[in-house]
Amino acid sequence: MTSKSGMRQRIVSSNGTTVVTPSDEGRKTDHLLDKHDQYEFGGPGGVVAIMTGFPTLMYYLWICLVFYDGQLVRPDSVDDIQPFLQRMWAHISKDASPNAYAWKVYSGLIAYELLLAWIMPGYMQEGLPVPSLGYKTLMYRCNATFCVYATMITAAVLHISGIFRMTEIIDNFGHLMTVAMIVGFGVSFGMYFLTIATGNQIRMSGNFVYDVFMGACLNPRVGPIDLKMWLEVRIPWVIVFFMSVSGACKQYEQFGYVTPNMAFMCLATWLYLNACAKGEECIPQTWDMFHEKWGFLVIFWNFAGVPFSYIYSVVYMASHDPKKYHFSTPTYVALFTTLLLAYFVWDTSMSQKSRFKMQTQGTLTYRKTFPQLPWGTLKNPSFIQTAHGNRLLTDGWWRYSRKPNYVADWIMSLTWGLVIGTCTPIPYFYSVFFIVVLIHRCGRDFERCAVKYGKDWERYCSIVKYKFIPGIY
Repeated sequence: MTSKSGMRQRIVSSNGTTVVTPSDEGRKTDHLLDKHDQYEFGGPGGVVAIMTGFPTLMYYLWICLVFYDGQLVRPDSVDDIQPFLQRMWAHISKDASPNAYAWKVYSGLIAYELLLAWIMPGYMQEGLPVPSLGYKTLMYRCNATFCVYATMITAAVLHISGIFRMTEIIDNFGHLMTVAMIVGFGVSFGMYFLTIATGNQIRMSGNFVYDVFMGACLNPRVGPIDLKMWLEVRIPWVIVFFMSVSGACKQYEQFGYVTPNMAFMCLATWLYLNACAKGEECIPQTWDMFHEKWGFLVIFWNFAGVPFSYIYSVVYMASHDPKKYHFSTPTYVALFTTLLLAYFVWDTSMSQKSRFKMQTQGTLTYRKTFPQLPWGTLKNPSFIQTAHGNRLLTDGWWRYSRKPNYVADWIMSLTWGLVIGTCTPIPYFYSVFFIVVLIHRCGRDFERCAVKYGKDWERYCSIVKYKFIPGIY
């Protein structure tokens, strides 16, 4: 069967395999973009610095937060450097050792999430055509909603029965963080060697450490599980949510109540986790699935970086007197309102873009998941038809900014720091790091689009003038 959508031709063979072919011009640019042509992140030296620097920074910020009242400590003098480093190491070796308990908890979560992903029913979503696979499309089982809520029910049973108290998560933060780092490094290097051994590498530079960092494989799978999509949702945001719940349980045990600040973090992390789960069918339409390889850049950050560096406000609140970060009622109203408005823009803008791609591809269906927000799907949206064969959306939130989802996402990250006010600067690490990542990622994306779409991209930029904030930038 053959059908046409814009300038793409969609061919479905007798065995159900779908191939979507772009124009001849589109094939040429896709071929160029599927090759390594330049180093990113400062090349081999830069990625080595990132791979060693970020784990070191994570340890340092955790030590400052837990043992030095959230203050950024430093050596008092040149002579104090060695004693300072010895103190840092003492904290790591004692309070962040990869002990058997942490291995049991962290590996147990991974195994359980893999099991749920394997056995739970789910909605099958067709992804975007992959140039390296001859423009075939892959099918993704979207069962994160069942998996996430099964995990929540399991956690509630374990907590109430006393088998596993939720407070143990926050109490073992350092030990779990080290285990997560080891897993992140192990999977990154393991996937590299496995991909090379099976001959499935793509877009390689030829430099070992750089290729480990960027990844060698594009679509790693185990049975029905797409590992890249599984890891993006099931591990980091599940841990982030349960870290908040653990902090709330800790507060309740200590003070007999949960502060509005901690309740805010439980709501914020639930919104993010639930959004990823209930809109999972939108993920196969994203850059992460379509183009980004599965290397250290993605693997380590999802196994360790996100769950153990985005949640510093919870770690602080779980170990400090609530009087230090108590706000007035109007401040709480402003904080919650900002979060919910930013969430609405983020959720609906992501939905608009992904469902527009599904409309173009002819694969759009509607899932009954909660909450389905108004304006999440655009009817007869305006767009630019490119010579490549793709369409560029110029409607909805996307008429005002090229990355409205990034702006809303960053505002949410900022509220995760604002929730503790000025007690310590460390919880603001998430928003500061995130804006750097987003700006760098936009640069990569816009450069790629300029090559891919040529004059059509220039026409798009003349219509959607602002990269992030309408009227400003």
